[in-house]
Amino acid sequence: MNIALYVLAFCAGSAISIQAVVNGRLATNLDGNTVAAALISFCIGTLVLAVFAVSRGGLSGVIAALPAQPSWTFAGGVLGAGFLFSTAFLAPKIGLTNMLVLIIAGQLITSITVDQFGLLGSLARPVTQVRLAGIVVVLGGVMLTLFGERLLKW
Repeated sequence: MNIALYVLAFCAGSAISIQAVVNGRLATNLDGNTVAAALISFCIGTLVLAVFAVSRGGLSGVIAALPAQPSWTFAGGVLGAGFLFSTAFLAPKIGLTNMLVLIIAGQLITSITVDQFGLLGSLARPVTQVRLAGIVVVLGGVMLTLFGERLLKW
């Protein structure tokens, strides 16, 4: 295991939290226009990625290879836009913690399904009892986070 990759994954998770707050604030400052906030965020992100892509040798080979790609592989941009819009919309409405634990629950359930069956061309990684137990524990934490206060009142 490469600890640097785990640290990078943790930082990416932290960035999602910060991004949701920043985009939510931008949307609020734009009279609640979450679509405009997501668009602005994507445009800035596109510029940053363009600088990195050009600095790594350009895009001519990549552009030439685009027509040969299956159409479903372009869904990542749509999914990313939906994610970004959702976080900007939901964070101020349901709170950052509630939003993120639900995102984590969705990621875990989807990820274990993709791993188990090798969906979308990914490598199949059978679900073990230990991994399943870990996911159940995390989903229990999600439920506790969302409904724990109500349970304590009983």
